[in-house]
Amino acid sequence: MADQIEIPAGFVKNAAGHLVPEHQVREHDKLRDSVARELATQAVAISEALAAFKAKALADIDDLIAISLERYQVKLGGKKGNVSITTYDGEFKIEKALADRLTFTEEILATKELIYTCIHKWSAGAHTHLLALVDRAFTGRNGQIRTNDVLGLLRLDIDDPEWKTAMRALKDAIQVNGKAVYIRVYKRVGDDRYEPVNLGLAGV
Repeated sequence: MADQIEIPAGFVKNAAGHLVPEHQVREHDKLRDSVARELATQAVAISEALAAFKAKALADIDDLIAISLERYQVKLGGKKGNVSITTYDGEFKIEKALADRLTFTEEILATKELIYTCIHKWSAGAHTHLLALVDRAFTGRNGQIRTNDVLGLLRLDIDDPEWKTAMRALKDAIQVNGKAVYIRVYKRVGDDRYEPVNLGLAGV
C-alpha cells in the first residue's frame, strides 16, 4: 500500500492526486465533496456493522448447536448445515444457510452461442421476452454473467433438440467454487407467514 502523502495546510488533493490550493476549489465542489464523504463514511460504518452482525450471528448459532449436541445429542436444522431458529413467541426467525458458490467454466461461451442460435432460429417476435431474458442473464452489470438468471434458463420447458443441447452445455459449464454462508432474518406477518427483514439497500 502506498504511503499516505501529508497534505499541507491550505491545500486539498484532487482525484488525480494533485495538490490544489483550497481557495481555488469551487464552493459547489466543496459541497459535493462534503455530501459524498459524509454518505460514504456512513456506508462504510454500516457495512462494517453488518459484517460484525454476521460474524456474531454465525458464532451464536454455532454455540447454540454445540449446546444442543452436548445436552441432547441432536443436531438443529437440516442438511448441509442449514439451521433455522425462532424466538419463543415465533415473532422472529433466523436462518443460517449454506449454499454452493457457483461459477462457470469457459464452456459457458458455447452455451451462450447455442442459446442465441435457438432463439434466432425460432419465429421472429414470438420469443422477444425470452431474448430479453437471455440478454439480461448474459450481459449483467459490468459485463458479468448473472448466475441466478442463467440458471433460471434450466427451468424453461422448451421442446427443441438444440435448446436441450444448449441446456446440457450449460450444466457442463457449472462449477462449484466453495461455499457461501448466509444469515437471513424474518419477521412474522399474520399467523403463519414470514417476511424478510431487509438488510440490503436495494430492497429498503
